[in-house]
Amino acid sequence: MEYRCVQCGFRIKTLFVQYSPGNIRLMKCVNCKAVADEYIECELMIVLIDLILHKPKAYRHVLFNVLNHERTHFQMLMDVFLGNYMFLCSFLFAIRSLLKTSAQFSRFRDLLLAILISSYFKILLTAMMVWEFPPAVIYIIDLFVLSSNTVALKVMTKSTMNRCIGACFIAHAIKFCITQAFA
Repeated sequence: MEYRCVQCGFRIKTLFVQYSPGNIRLMKCVNCKAVADEYIECELMIVLIDLILHKPKAYRHVLFNVLNHERTHFQMLMDVFLGNYMFLCSFLFAIRSLLKTSAQFSRFRDLLLAILISSYFKILLTAMMVWEFPPAVIYIIDLFVLSSNTVALKVMTKSTMNRCIGACFIAHAIKFCITQAFA
């Protein structure tokens, strides 16, 4: 596998030399003469912050030097894609059948935007990278997202709370079942 310099993107064979456990020497890029990947010594949170700040160096680090494309689990990618796809499909189906949306409210783009905005609790999952939490926290956050999605759907459709709960619950349950099947 060939790595890339995070500064200039030049291909390099190795990022560091390990002399003993915990004793490494970072390699320099032959093209730009800078350290090829300084993120090797950084905490995950620093990398995440740089990704949020859209730093190309952080993206090069993750895409070329961390993710091993030969070893990337296709099952994991399918889990994320299929889970979210099934969530959106079942959500739209549940809205049509349970809420019986009117012709004036046929713009599902607005509904999807409401669901995206009301899923803001998922940002709490980033805290799990910094502090240790029990795995049950993921399910608690999912419950908060479910309730927030329900309120957003009620606001957008002016339907009854029971119908909105039903539509959101069906979509979340199908997504949960699909992702558990691939786990």
